[in-house]
Amino acid sequence: MRILFLLSLLTLAIGLWGQENLTYQRPPEEIAKLVEAPSTPAVIFSPDKSWMVLLDRSDLPTIEELSRPELRIAGLRINPDNFGPSRNNFFINVKLKSMKDKKDFVVAGLPANLQISQVAFSPDSKKIALLNTTPQQIELWLVDITTQSAKKITNQKINATLSSAMAWLSDSQTILFLSVADGKSLPAKNRVPSGPVIEENLGRKAPNRTYQDLLKNPYDEALFEYYTTSQLNRVSVQGMESKIGEPAVYLSFSPSPDGQSVLVKRVQRPYSYIVPANSFPQQVDVISLDGKVVKNVANIPLADNLPIGFNATIKGPRGHAWRNDVPNTLYWVEAQDGGDPKTKADVRDKVYMAAMPFTAPIELASLPLRYGGLLWGNDQTAWVFENWWADRKERTYVINPSKPGEKKVLFDRSSEDSYSDPGSPVTKINQYGRAVVQINKDNSIHWVGEGASPEGDRPFLDKMDLKTGKITRLWRSEAPYYEYVVSVIDPAKGVFVTSRESQTENPNYFIRTLGAKTLNQLTNFAHPYPQIKDVKKQVLKYKREDGVALTADLYLPPNYKKEDGPLPTFFWAYPEEFKSKNNAGQVKGSPYTFTRLSWGTPIYWVTRGYAILDNASIPIVGEGDKEPNDTYVQQLVASAKAAIDYAASMGVTDPKRVAAGGHSYGAFMTGNLLAHSDLFAAGIARSGAYNRTLTPFGFQSEERTYWQAPQVYYEMSPFAYADKLKEPILLIHGEADNNSGTFPIQSERFYNALKGHGGTTRFVLLPFESHGYRAKESVLHMLWEMDQWLEKYVKKAK
Repeated sequence: MRILFLLSLLTLAIGLWGQENLTYQRPPEEIAKLVEAPSTPAVIFSPDKSWMVLLDRSDLPTIEELSRPELRIAGLRINPDNFGPSRNNFFINVKLKSMKDKKDFVVAGLPANLQISQVAFSPDSKKIALLNTTPQQIELWLVDITTQSAKKITNQKINATLSSAMAWLSDSQTILFLSVADGKSLPAKNRVPSGPVIEENLGRKAPNRTYQDLLKNPYDEALFEYYTTSQLNRVSVQGMESKIGEPAVYLSFSPSPDGQSVLVKRVQRPYSYIVPANSFPQQVDVISLDGKVVKNVANIPLADNLPIGFNATIKGPRGHAWRNDVPNTLYWVEAQDGGDPKTKADVRDKVYMAAMPFTAPIELASLPLRYGGLLWGNDQTAWVFENWWADRKERTYVINPSKPGEKKVLFDRSSEDSYSDPGSPVTKINQYGRAVVQINKDNSIHWVGEGASPEGDRPFLDKMDLKTGKITRLWRSEAPYYEYVVSVIDPAKGVFVTSRESQTENPNYFIRTLGAKTLNQLTNFAHPYPQIKDVKKQVLKYKREDGVALTADLYLPPNYKKEDGPLPTFFWAYPEEFKSKNNAGQVKGSPYTFTRLSWGTPIYWVTRGYAILDNASIPIVGEGDKEPNDTYVQQLVASAKAAIDYAASMGVTDPKRVAAGGHSYGAFMTGNLLAHSDLFAAGIARSGAYNRTLTPFGFQSEERTYWQAPQVYYEMSPFAYADKLKEPILLIHGEADNNSGTFPIQSERFYNALKGHGGTTRFVLLPFESHGYRAKESVLHMLWEMDQWLEKYVKKAK
């Protein structure tokens, strides 16, 4: 009896305080089968729009695959066995469809166990280059569209550790690629250190957000150089190869539109132990195809001391790239305020350009806000974008590259105002294989966009007269469908491809012609989740107590009737910051979209008898001089209360049986909701941050530092209120989370704080997983944990 008594005490102790060593579990079959449903293929079109390529997506990898060797260094995740990224999504098959006769073609000669990471059409649309990943190396393959056959065109190992590793020249006969450098040996590690690692700062301000996987010592530096040093090469479609220059640490390379030179950005020493590789010093050069330096364009220093603020940037030139519409002209940007958003300046950025030989830069445009991008059309028309975070200002200018310095405001709006979003110009691939805006013969362009409106998103196709600026709506998605433009095939004839879906019909591709009443269906993908085809979806519209309009997507189980009574409910959200109540209250999404199930969605539990309040609006508003986060907790609780009250008033939600859940910033939200309200029976928080003192130089959309707003950081930290959190909370985290601010220590410390105050909590650490979870075993186990928690503390709550 004494032995049985001691065993029972031990079991109780493990349940209260200890570890539980479980093997990977599987959730109920109604959930597992949805996770294992096949994915819908991805689609790309050839530059001449004559071919459609269907790319089958890979399933979730196994935990064995995820546990293979991984080098975490300089902010990178590298597979040391094949010199590529260790965490990648792949395509596992390629199919061709002729747009002329809609016939399908299988590509012969592709390797078994195909894992494609990069796909690129030749400018003439006759060939496709792709990278295939194997356990030992990454290979460069070529698909011939005419013969529908594939071949490997080099035996060299591709190096894809730092950048996109291959690109076509405009002749459609030559591919540039990065290979593993020859003749280098893996550095040997001495277990005996030669001395301490010392960092020093002599009065220079160098605030940085928290980064993971950084260099730590000289051996890490040697490893970084070994794995990222690559050789630039060219290979013809016939397989003739030659090297270009000497091996280097290539951050990126980009051939000129005319194919005669290459813009290269090469990492230089000194490296840093506080920022990732993309902030290391860079030498920017234009080189010839034989590797000779044509022009040293810039030498960019280490970017480890940027000013604080979302519009902060480096001093000096940045963002060097080729003009897409001419043979060999570079453009770049230079800050006029020292890169500091707190410095007053009438001009923040200037855009420059220079044609070969790059000796006479021309000022193309001066910008009162921070540069945000540039779209090229032709020699008379281009579009420049600028923005400013503090007031969410966003402007689009039309410029004439032939008349530098002139600009005309096309759009001046708030980036938060979805209803006024004009969309984006339709582009085409030009003779250089580069994307430029499609300018029609009548001096017009087409625009496509999401079409946010009080009715929900209604994607559109517009036409703009470049001379008058007049915009004409040509087409708009109509209920009960959600349909958007994928590609404009023939602007003159009004022919375009759309993706069309509804609540009950999964997405498929169609050809539309303006004015025609009929659709021409291109694909016929099967419904991936027939078992939930009768799930009911509704976009709820309601208001917070301060008058801010809110929305949420309500999902109800198949065959549910109000007479069945209120249901246990799973509330899932991700807060967003706004500077305007009106913009915060705009309707998001569409009531007509097909229900897609990602690995992390809460919608799985509609199969378990729960009502789901997904994508619930949690706007955190700070108008004028007020900052949103000054009243974060109050607005957070008010938003959640409004959603629960409204769903309860409909009779579908039992307010005593509601769970809060979220991932990342949504997990942070969950911790705060449980700490500062009694609205929820339990919570589930995945990969969150709970102690804001561990992210002292800003987080999410908060620009202020801990020392500038210590009370805000404290009040927003669930960790600080661990003694007040009484509802059960499940914490899940990937042990290899490298997302800035959500290191696993956040969940570890929060769990310990909750445990120390007698809270009901469980902490699940998923081996090898990062911020998002990848391995099938991990995802299924995560869902099992969530299901167990919901069943115990929500569905059966008293």
